[in-house]
Amino acid sequence: MSGEGATRPLAIICGGGAFPLEVARAAAATGASPFLVGLVGASDPGVEAFPHVWLHLGQVGKLFAELAARGIAEVALVGALTRPEFADLRFDWGALKRAPELAKAFRGGDNRLLSGIAAVFEGEGFKVVGAHEIAPQLVASLGALGARVAPASAEMDIQTGAATIAALSPFDAGQGVVVAEGRILAIEAAEGTDAMLARVAEMRASRRLKMTGPAGVFVKAPKRGQDLRLDMPAIGPRTIAAAIEAQLLGIAVVAGSVLIAERESTLRAADAAGLFITGFVP
Repeated sequence: MSGEGATRPLAIICGGGAFPLEVARAAAATGASPFLVGLVGASDPGVEAFPHVWLHLGQVGKLFAELAARGIAEVALVGALTRPEFADLRFDWGALKRAPELAKAFRGGDNRLLSGIAAVFEGEGFKVVGAHEIAPQLVASLGALGARVAPASAEMDIQTGAATIAALSPFDAGQGVVVAEGRILAIEAAEGTDAMLARVAEMRASRRLKMTGPAGVFVKAPKRGQDLRLDMPAIGPRTIAAAIEAQLLGIAVVAGSVLIAERESTLRAADAAGLFITGFVP
């Protein structure tokens, strides 16, 4: 976001965690005026440090009214959010008027859902922007990101992981995979990154995976054709903690296509644990 866009008000629809707040601070530093939309039961209470409103999922009409009242033209969807069931949403009248569009978006994987939600915003005249456009300094660069360098022996696992995510892209599956010595140990699906890495940790603890010492690489990459404005892959301190529990060698992310939340603390934790974090090109 630059030029004229940097001076206009910006709405950030906040998922869970501290990452939406980090993006909001980055937006403010560029001269933008972030307005945060907190989702009840999901967003961090820190949204209240900014101009904000709290909404329940399904209050679409109230959301658009709040944005219109503030002259907001740009919207970003930032942070993790547990996918709700369509029947559980608390629709207001504005949502009911758009129910056919919303129901269609829910028929499929997360990418289809997010694309459908973006289409609803765009249909109302909003421009949807990505976290990487607001805070490009959070995007992973090429090569070693921390103090540890990925060993040459990890290259095959990194490329195997990237190829696996690309091959699964038509099925709108997850954005992560764990590979050790060419063997796929886990693939991220609806459970998300943390739960997938916890499965690896449990398999190692129970000796279902009989490996000695640190082994394996967690590869994080966008799905082929994924709209990075809506769901750019990200890692953060929780990812590092989960990778440590899973006794991995390191983490590989696609340079230019993965965000690093809380970058300083993330890299510091990885360095302390002896984990490498590297940006690569598939």
